[in-house]
Amino acid sequence: MDRPPLGDVQDLATLAKLDETILLDEIKERYQQNKIYTYVGDILIAVNPFKDLGIYTKEFSTRYQHIKQSTHPPHIFAVADAAYQALMGNGGRPPGNQCVLISGESGAGKTESTKLIIKQLVELCQGKTQLEQQILQVNPLLEAFGNAQTNLNDNSSRFGKYIQLKFNDGHVAGAKISEYLLEKSRVVRQNPGEESFHIFYYLFAGHTDGTFGLGDPDTYRYFSNGARDFKKRLNSLQKQYDDLVNAMDLVGFTDEEQMDMFAVIASVLHLGNVSFKVNEDDSVSVTDSNGPVKTAAKLLGIDAAEIEACLTCMVTVTKGEYVKRNYNKGQAEDARDAMAKAVYGRLFGWIVNKVNCLLVPENQDPDAKFNEIGILDIFGFEDFVKDGGKNSFEQACINLANEQLQFFFNQHIFKMEQEEYQREGVDWKEIKFVDNKPLLDMFLGKPIGILSLLDEESLFPKGTDQSYVDKLTKAFTGNQYFVKSQQTNQAIFSINHYAGKVTYAAEKWLEKNRDTLPPGITEVLQSSENRLVKTIFRGQLTRTGSLALQGRMSTSKGTKRRNLMPVSSGNDAAKRKLTVGGQFKNSLAILMERMTASTPIFVRCLKPNHKKQPGVLDTKYVLAQLLYTGMLETIEIRRKGFAVRPTFGEFVEKYKVLVDLKLTPSAQNCSKILTTARLQGWYVGYTKVFLKYRHVEQLTELLEKVGKSAICIQKYTKGYLARKRYRRRQEKARKEREAVEAMLRQAAQLNAEASTRLHTLTEHDKTKPKDQVKPAKTPSAPDFPADGISVASSGRYLEPKKTTTSIGTQMEEESGSDSEILEDDYQPVSSNLKKFGREGTKTAAINWFKETQTYNVVDKNENKFSEWFHGIISRRESEKLLKDRIVGCFLLRVSESRFGYTLSFKAESRCRHYMIDQLKNGKFIIVGEPKVHRSLHDMVSYHRKGKFKNGAHFLTVPVLVVR
Repeated sequence: MDRPPLGDVQDLATLAKLDETILLDEIKERYQQNKIYTYVGDILIAVNPFKDLGIYTKEFSTRYQHIKQSTHPPHIFAVADAAYQALMGNGGRPPGNQCVLISGESGAGKTESTKLIIKQLVELCQGKTQLEQQILQVNPLLEAFGNAQTNLNDNSSRFGKYIQLKFNDGHVAGAKISEYLLEKSRVVRQNPGEESFHIFYYLFAGHTDGTFGLGDPDTYRYFSNGARDFKKRLNSLQKQYDDLVNAMDLVGFTDEEQMDMFAVIASVLHLGNVSFKVNEDDSVSVTDSNGPVKTAAKLLGIDAAEIEACLTCMVTVTKGEYVKRNYNKGQAEDARDAMAKAVYGRLFGWIVNKVNCLLVPENQDPDAKFNEIGILDIFGFEDFVKDGGKNSFEQACINLANEQLQFFFNQHIFKMEQEEYQREGVDWKEIKFVDNKPLLDMFLGKPIGILSLLDEESLFPKGTDQSYVDKLTKAFTGNQYFVKSQQTNQAIFSINHYAGKVTYAAEKWLEKNRDTLPPGITEVLQSSENRLVKTIFRGQLTRTGSLALQGRMSTSKGTKRRNLMPVSSGNDAAKRKLTVGGQFKNSLAILMERMTASTPIFVRCLKPNHKKQPGVLDTKYVLAQLLYTGMLETIEIRRKGFAVRPTFGEFVEKYKVLVDLKLTPSAQNCSKILTTARLQGWYVGYTKVFLKYRHVEQLTELLEKVGKSAICIQKYTKGYLARKRYRRRQEKARKEREAVEAMLRQAAQLNAEASTRLHTLTEHDKTKPKDQVKPAKTPSAPDFPADGISVASSGRYLEPKKTTTSIGTQMEEESGSDSEILEDDYQPVSSNLKKFGREGTKTAAINWFKETQTYNVVDKNENKFSEWFHGIISRRESEKLLKDRIVGCFLLRVSESRFGYTLSFKAESRCRHYMIDQLKNGKFIIVGEPKVHRSLHDMVSYHRKGKFKNGAHFLTVPVLVVR
């Protein structure tokens, strides 16, 4: 059989022959054809194109929904679809938790792949709530605060995150974010050619009017390399700032919270500009007490004098006496930088906490169990020495995380499969792979490991970076993974990672591992008048280093400290505090537990070149990535191995319909099903069935045929039964109608006879006036008052009486309520909506509107309902009002079927109806539109100038209510 043309093979596991050359040639040719995705069985290889290929549109999203992998070209959307189908139990597997592990070097496209997978999962759910849109905004929001430009990547993740999407009955019910090892040191210094976190640049672009005391970006010390291209990028940065604010609005951050966040970010920049001078007595003091330190203190809501004292000296207690120790200039600068990093780090932790609180599943049984899909987007393998930089403590942790993921990959793809084959008696030829477990032991071992020795050295007050490297050299001499530096006078060493040799500079490793704040600073910040600052510093750090708030949102103003808080003479607190290395080890352990409890799907991202140029593939560089990730061995095991291994019970339960519904779990019955399906190449072990991916697709096709046949039978059977039922009811209705008609005729005859007799008697009764006797009439039904608020049908606004001055009083007269709704009392829409009644009823809609919404639809200037508001009316009524109107004519109404509003307007060919949701922060958004609006009035004004997302017309004039 001839080999397929180069670049046409979509699954490399199907090739009869494969070596390094063939593998690289296939990847390269596909890349040149803009085919950036390639399968290796169920593993996806993704090569970063560094350009927009136009393959992530709505059309592509629809194309990759509920598909068979072999019938469509490889795509990241197909991975999301496979995870979702596995979650639901489709395709031959029992339903269960899934996790998508996206790995690769920095700049390989992991973050973008994460966003695309989440986007497709949201599309697959076909949800109609705003939750899905909120989840989509989480990634760009966190990127603003946790990503930065490095020499390897313009949008490099400087933290790791594991996103857990919670599903209930196939729909997204909530989400949770776990964050790992934020690179806080980037706040105070960056390598040459690199930048700080994106948010700092967005802040300058969004507040060019000098808000928060900000000046020229070039004047801030924490922009190590200066804002070189800031003015050139100003327009794009302003747009990114606007997008960030909109994302925060959509997720649910309030205006007050956003302003507090920006104030904290600005305070970090001002802290960086605090400088120190040496006094005659060798003590240090702040150079300008009315300068940056005062601005930073004001933004943080604390006393400037207290911060100055904390940054320049330390008070300890020795034998009951207070002893003041002055810092030297270097110690003062370290204290300043430590404070800036702590403020930023805790703010980031609070943002993650806030997001998790806003996306937690609502109105659910506390004991309810959710299925989940986890997506891991963790920092890529890094080696900055190749680009003239240094690899520090952060790079060691980042590369350790990648070692751990590679180990997990090896365990799942190679070792676990081999062990299972042996247990099940499957004839399997062992494939060799590189086991990096010894290297992980060198990093994580106790008491002798790279991180354990770092913790030990961090406890010694006189420990130095050089003494730490000396300990490593002594402990690991002769270890194949550790390489001693030839420059003995420098604190450097090298590690032979699975991805290659990396040299680390141990400068400031002990300081970064301790991550301690100077005494007194925490207490000062805990007493802040800024609610956000107070909250984040009263929270506790967990054993993984994340911030735990647990309802610590006290609004009471703490008493200002007037004296420095002395440090206890004991070091118990310091000993109990986990180091950064210890926190990171705990994080990795928990992450491995979560992934092990789920079925993993792997995405291998490749970086085609170092220069981030589209269309260029460095063959040597790409081949190195393919080799050290074990792709040749992976292809071999995927080609010869059995990727799907259900138990007898799972297999029979899923496929017994193909043979006999009475089949019980056994090896014999599993073989019977497979033989009946005419499959070849499978194996039945002691407790499991071993299948290849093609077997699952073939069995799924058979199930679909059976399903279609069953549906066809059901259709005809239901039709037959429905027709019989209809005929019976039709005959019964005919008989009832005839009986009623006979009864009515009889009643009419009796009524006529009674009227005649009464008239005759009256004629003979000469004493009674004739005009007092009238013929009897059939009584008519009474007119019931309307139970809803309908401005249009009543022909008037629900206006207050002339003596009424507040809308709350107006509604009180309408509803008989004793409560008054004023602007100052307004609260965002309640999450506990059950109190209004059963959703979908007009009574509940009325209660919801009166209690929470009146203020939103009132024209403040005239103290009456806005001209475009038509109350609680139906879709049909709104279309009658819009009939024969000009294009763009519109109205807003309260939905009858849910707690929310609907925008109805006249388009060219028909009326369009858009649902409007109110977010937890009280703002509004049209479902499906990206823009968040502070009020319904802003929404109307915005869409009178800007078209809708689908290109529909502007809003023109409202349908006026006749008064």
